[in-house]
Amino acid sequence: MASTSLFCSNIFIPKSTIITSTRNTPSPQFCSPFSSYIQHKREFPLPKVASVPYQPINFDYLQQEFSGHGVTFEEVGGNCKAKLELKNGSIATMLLPSGLITSYKAPMWHGGIVELLHTAVSEGEFGDAVLQGGVSLNFNFQTHDDDDDDDQVSWSPTNWVLHNIKGNAEKSIQVELINKGPDSKIGIKYIVTLEEDGLGSELEISNSNSLPLHMTGSILTHVTVSSPEATYAIGLERSNYYSRLPFESKFILSPPDSSEEKGFGKIWKSSVRQLFPGLEADGSQSDDEDMNGEEMDTYKQLKERISLVYTNAPRSFTLIDRGRRTSILVGRNGFDESYLYSPGSAGIENYSKYAYICVGQAAVLQPIVLKPEDVWKGGQYLHNPNL
Repeated sequence: MASTSLFCSNIFIPKSTIITSTRNTPSPQFCSPFSSYIQHKREFPLPKVASVPYQPINFDYLQQEFSGHGVTFEEVGGNCKAKLELKNGSIATMLLPSGLITSYKAPMWHGGIVELLHTAVSEGEFGDAVLQGGVSLNFNFQTHDDDDDDDQVSWSPTNWVLHNIKGNAEKSIQVELINKGPDSKIGIKYIVTLEEDGLGSELEISNSNSLPLHMTGSILTHVTVSSPEATYAIGLERSNYYSRLPFESKFILSPPDSSEEKGFGKIWKSSVRQLFPGLEADGSQSDDEDMNGEEMDTYKQLKERISLVYTNAPRSFTLIDRGRRTSILVGRNGFDESYLYSPGSAGIENYSKYAYICVGQAAVLQPIVLKPEDVWKGGQYLHNPNL
């Protein structure tokens, strides 16, 4: 890997949201995207992500303030598309204010440029375009007070503000987005870094509440493949896994509603019953224990429908697509769990809307807990080994 600047740079919350930790926290100066932090945990149900209306984008301001550094802006349907482009051919595209990364095009061994992310556009309820897939954030933050429920806060960040851009088109480009929770007591930075051989997504969370802050959710990434049947996961053997229903997120791309008793929906519902015998016909969970086990496959083929959360997994694993003759290494930092979802190959055509594998860096089985005045960092790195 040529560079790991995503996880080696000095990054601070802007002055308006600076929070100083009062306890010893791990140093931010670590130079591997796969080193980890230790968090206190407990089991919890995965919350739904709240929807917050987006604020209008000041496109002229973005052009004037942030153009350059290898980044260009384009107005698209009231939103803004930020395009990051390096001279070696690596390109990433992000939408504002949602923060959704819709594209990551990377140079290959054969000299061409190949799209590694998978997105799909469909028509919304009111005729608007709905984008799903790519790389998205799916988090919920809750404060907990066992004595006073009125002091508890639940919040999901959706509306991101572009704060800074660093780097250049020669080596790497870093885009920094910020968000604030209720009363500005939760400070969040989302740093996206495009490098010559990789794409990184890092979060920095600060808690200035007087109560502990519980973070749940995941970074979800849709990797495009020729077909799940031709795709293999390498490096997950000996990890423990837990079967879960597909995550709830406005950006996750999944087969049609399982309530449809025809076509693909019928196939999906039947498959869910086979994968999750602890689920009732209406999708609710019975009192049976969750399916779990130990991953025994060194070379795991992803042709079957799966939705698995892995624990004690390596900090990185590789997806290989034999059909496209490409591979991508998925690394994580800070998170203790990895998510792997495949829509399966049954009823899916090659190179179609559902020809993808979804991976995630997650806090699903147990939350990440920040004490008052605490700071946490974590993220994901997609490494392109095909140069």
